[in-house]
Amino acid sequence: MSAIQIPFDQPRKAHLVGICGAGMRALAELLSDLGWTLTGSDQSEPDTAMHIGGRQLRFHLGHAASHVAPETDLLIFSPAVTESNPERATARQLGIPQLSYSQFLGELMRQRTGIAVAGTHGKTTTTAMLATILRECGLSPSAAIGGEVVQYDRSGWGGEGPFFVAESCEYRRHFLDHSPKFATILGIEPDHFDCFPDWNSQLEAFREFAARVPPDGVLVIPAESEAAAITVLSSEARIETTHVEHVPSPHRGEGTRSANWLARDIRKTQNGFRFQVDHNSTPFCETELAVPGRHNLENALAAIALACAAGADSDSIAKALPKFAGVRRRFEVLRSPNGGTIVDDYAHHPTAIRATLKTAREQFGERGLLVAFQPHQISRTRQLMSDFAGSFTEADELFLVPIFAARESSDDGDATLAELADHVSDSGVPVRRLASLDRLKPTLDDAARPDDVVLILGAGNISRIAHELSAGKIPGHHAG
Repeated sequence: MSAIQIPFDQPRKAHLVGICGAGMRALAELLSDLGWTLTGSDQSEPDTAMHIGGRQLRFHLGHAASHVAPETDLLIFSPAVTESNPERATARQLGIPQLSYSQFLGELMRQRTGIAVAGTHGKTTTTAMLATILRECGLSPSAAIGGEVVQYDRSGWGGEGPFFVAESCEYRRHFLDHSPKFATILGIEPDHFDCFPDWNSQLEAFREFAARVPPDGVLVIPAESEAAAITVLSSEARIETTHVEHVPSPHRGEGTRSANWLARDIRKTQNGFRFQVDHNSTPFCETELAVPGRHNLENALAAIALACAAGADSDSIAKALPKFAGVRRRFEVLRSPNGGTIVDDYAHHPTAIRATLKTAREQFGERGLLVAFQPHQISRTRQLMSDFAGSFTEADELFLVPIFAARESSDDGDATLAELADHVSDSGVPVRRLASLDRLKPTLDDAARPDDVVLILGAGNISRIAHELSAGKIPGHHAG
């Protein structure tokens, strides 16, 4: 970890390379709130202006040495930016300190009280819930979130309080740059096969992360996650467990009955759930979650536990959680001008896909469910092929577009996608495989009936189709 010490409460001038990524945008919003002067660049964003807190930040389209001013105090780069980037090379020549995004988050955590959210699923939503609770409780946290929080229209902000809330991602072990006082591991499943060659290497990374929480800190895990329970054996922090009643889990054990945090007496509401929270078998609060999906009850319970560890009281937490209105691309319901329903969601792992489709069935009943999916990475698709094959059973029809290869070569993409289509078809779900992402909107226009719900799933660039559908012709209302 870099030994660079830059007090972030003292405004500096920073240059952000790869500024349009979700995390980097959150960081730009946070630093702008704290009075920093920012410049930035990105390779592919078509718009070269970013509005932050009512101010317009101009950034460069493309990368060039001339974008880095000699008076820059710090260069911060996204994980996708390599050492060969011309702006990073110029910073080296000028003696400008450089930190990766995750390293800079680590610096912020050291200078404030860090609260980190880790795990295979639910990081963005749980981070947003927690930041919302602390903010609404008057604790004025700073936050960096990997998605835009609906009620604030922001991904990050700088607060006056002592807490800094952030996602801690396991990819390439980036979360080992972080030293939080309070943390959660929401659960662990095999993923990121390009950097974890086997299950044990992934577990070992989480063990190292758990060990970074200090003895006077708190580490929260789901009681039913055997993998999380194994990793926290290396931690000296106080371990607290969570459990949501009546949420089926294949890994549930006896420990769920004695969890420190329990959500019970769960009642469905129009938009989410009302439920009772117990702490160490004592009633803590009754509160409401205003977003759908039973998996979000698990996320909410982790957020509540961490908020309590940070000093928020039960009454304030109970009043704060219902104000959380969700995160963009996490079961984000879009409406077309003619009243159709399109759901845009980031789900790209089989477990997340199953949870999203289950939520859609709970919300929309027997309406037709057309699912468009862009697989994310060939290695993930190949390694989890059987899991993917069984994750679309709630769909009435699946539309597959080419795999978003991200950091990989796309040479085997077509063959892998064809194999996935065959497996899903064998499970009984009709499948259409499209030659390009551009073919998706006209295909859905022709396929959907007026009452159908269209789900757009994936972590790549498929989200633009959801917005094209919501702004244009409503599926099922085509001529003829």
